[in-house]
Amino acid sequence: MIKVSFQGERGAYSEAAARSFFSEQIETMPLPTFAIVLESTISDSTEYSVLPIENSLEGSVGESYDLLYSTSLNATGEIYYRIEHCLIGNGKLDEVDTVYSHPQALGQCRNFIQKYNMKTVPTYDTAGSVKIIKEINKPNVSCIASKTASQIYNVSIISENIANNLNNYTRFIVLSKKTNEETGNDKTSIIFSIKHEPGSLFRIIENFHKYNINLTKIESRPTKSTNWEYNFYVDFEGHAKNPQISQMLEKIKNETLLMKILGSYPSAKLN
Repeated sequence: MIKVSFQGERGAYSEAAARSFFSEQIETMPLPTFAIVLESTISDSTEYSVLPIENSLEGSVGESYDLLYSTSLNATGEIYYRIEHCLIGNGKLDEVDTVYSHPQALGQCRNFIQKYNMKTVPTYDTAGSVKIIKEINKPNVSCIASKTASQIYNVSIISENIANNLNNYTRFIVLSKKTNEETGNDKTSIIFSIKHEPGSLFRIIENFHKYNINLTKIESRPTKSTNWEYNFYVDFEGHAKNPQISQMLEKIKNETLLMKILGSYPSAKLN
């Protein structure tokens, strides 16, 4: 059976995304941090890791992007998973004054939290927050997590679908030591850093236009080593082994201080 690692507790959205991505039955391994999740696959304790990288309401998951820069694993898949947040707890809605959850989930439910004037307590994981409030066992303390997490830990749902926008999706990347062959419906992810001089980024982006390649995302993250310098994370349509794209990547490489091909994988659709 395929082993897949994810960050969080049983019932986390990352676990649900992993089960949704793989059509066959898998064995999931919950781990405490994103870094340990990737390390489990590097050390062959698992075959795949699942990492959330961006949410349709709250944007990018910075820690995940930073780990992609340094990991030796390849991006071999992606999935857009619909997030359906619930308020979970032992009391009634009018009793609740405190809510625990992962910072991303708290942000995604900001309107609901403000409407009911709740104090927020950030935690390491949505499903983990259910464990925490179960132990606290007070009617005024609640959390935000999935319906599945509510069932796993046997804590009641107070209110369903509480996100700011019900059209709430998180994009997850699947990583492994494997690589994918071209399918004709692929996406490639690369990371690069550039010289701190006028026109550097333009000269790189211009190549996508010249080679008629659709750039689907560009994200910048601080390098951590030099103030006000950035690594750029780019997704585009096509496979790195395609001759046209391979030629373009060679041109880009010449314009960068560093370029890393994170991987090419079948492009996912929103369900």
